Amino acid sequence: MFRLQERASMNRSLCSAIVTITLLAPAGFAMAQVSGTTTLGITEVELKDVINGVSAKRHVLGKDVYNDKNEVVGKAEDLILSRDKAVSYVILGAGGFLGIGEHDVVIPVNQFKLTGDKLILAGATKESIRAMPRFEYSRK
Repeated sequence: MFRLQERASMNRSLCSAIVTITLLAPAGFAMAQVSGTTTLGITEVELKDVINGVSAKRHVLGKDVYNDKNEVVGKAEDLILSRDKAVSYVILGAGGFLGIGEHDVVIPVNQFKLTGDKLILAGATKESIRAMPRFEYSRK
């Protein structure tokens, strides 16, 4: 019941944002004129893509990752973008207890599935994740 109320509240907020942007936007664009010739922002079509998209901050980052048996196997710590701006990899925090002994691993984003509010990594176990090579960020 709470999730339905939460979703209804979110939908009302999104509708309110769309109406506000639409009323303030000239000729179908949510854009700003900058220094005479440069226009920043997005079109209404792009805005719909944003609204219907998945927020990394709200739906992925810091969230538990589950396997297909509904067991927590890690936590999504970061997303890696390829040079062509596509989300390519998830940095998954694995193992440990209260942050001690935890290490990060890298898993291609196409191995994950977002089901409702859960990020699913089918076939994974805590042991299989812990056995993966440790990932460390480049010092550059």
